[in-house]
Amino acid sequence: MDAKDVLIDAYGRIQEEVHAVVDGLSPDTLNARPAPDANSVAWLVWHLTRVQDDHVAGAAGFDQVWHSEGWEKRFGLGLESGDIGYGHSARQVARVRVESGDLLLGYYDATHAQSLTFLRSLTAGDFERIVDERWDPPVTLGVRLVSVLADDLQHVGQAAYLRGLLQSAEA
Repeated sequence: MDAKDVLIDAYGRIQEEVHAVVDGLSPDTLNARPAPDANSVAWLVWHLTRVQDDHVAGAAGFDQVWHSEGWEKRFGLGLESGDIGYGHSARQVARVRVESGDLLLGYYDATHAQSLTFLRSLTAGDFERIVDERWDPPVTLGVRLVSVLADDLQHVGQAAYLRGLLQSAEA
């Protein structure tokens, strides 16, 4: 198994977990925040998708599907065009609201499809390519792809926990 095959499998697991978290939730539950400074399921899934879209597209030299496929307009959040949610205040988190899980899943699936297109194109030597020189040491493609994977899994886990917490409070 090649490194790219491991990453393809791992990114597929993110997709499975995103669907498991979002499927069947009402808009009220998707947008609920258990405390004023807490994130919602909608924000967590939007953010993890924005991170994957931004970082993988940047490394691949692709346009983000957020822009190229019109997801920014469909969401209509009124945030800065390049906003991925990093460092959001409670007020900014509150702006990320959705009317259905279909919007979140559609955007995630489009981002996932583009990520897979890129991952399938990789060769072993590609993982050493420097994709971000703003860090010391500079970030290689392999490190960037694992970083996105780790971030996305962390946030989908948070969303799964929050889903359980919210559903237990509804019962």
